[in-house]
Amino acid sequence: MMTRVEKPILLRNLFMLACEYPCRILSYTKMLGQLQDTGNTTTLAHYLDLLQGAGLIVGLKKYCGSVVRKRGSSPKLLPMNTALISAVQGINMKTLKENPQIRGWFVEAAVGAYIYGKISGNPEEKLSYWNIGDSEVDFVYRRGNAVTGLEVFSGTRGHTRRGMELFKRKFPSSTTILIGGEGLPVEKALSMDPAELI
Repeated sequence: MMTRVEKPILLRNLFMLACEYPCRILSYTKMLGQLQDTGNTTTLAHYLDLLQGAGLIVGLKKYCGSVVRKRGSSPKLLPMNTALISAVQGINMKTLKENPQIRGWFVEAAVGAYIYGKISGNPEEKLSYWNIGDSEVDFVYRRGNAVTGLEVFSGTRGHTRRGMELFKRKFPSSTTILIGGEGLPVEKALSMDPAELI
């Protein structure tokens, strides 16, 4: 209804891929390889925008402090409802309790979707991610000129803060917050106004 979709199977498969790889950073080229389609990266980026407009999947951009570099980044695929992940992967509550990695994806997706949903439509607020090499900050929340790096943790073992330390070094005026573990409780993060994270 929003626009003509020339390759509906590609659109559907992109949706499925985002639910199979929630909160993962995938280049458009790698996505095309996974989808085994003859489409191009421009079509894929357009379809990701359509899924975002429909409130299903968001392709978060990399935070670089530079609009030009941010546009060329690989998107981080964020399903806007963890039920979409459950439905596509057939994950039940027992699996979530027994598998910490899967639980981590769900918690990270829930936090990201909550914040994105709260700030959507406000041009003063943006949500992105940051990484360098193997180090990552799950989400970067920007409100005006204030920037906060957010790392989501749902495991039981100690959490490495390397990504947060590198982010803070690269962007010294930013703040960083750990959500889960010894940090801000996940339940609180899922009930507060994102502006309180600044």
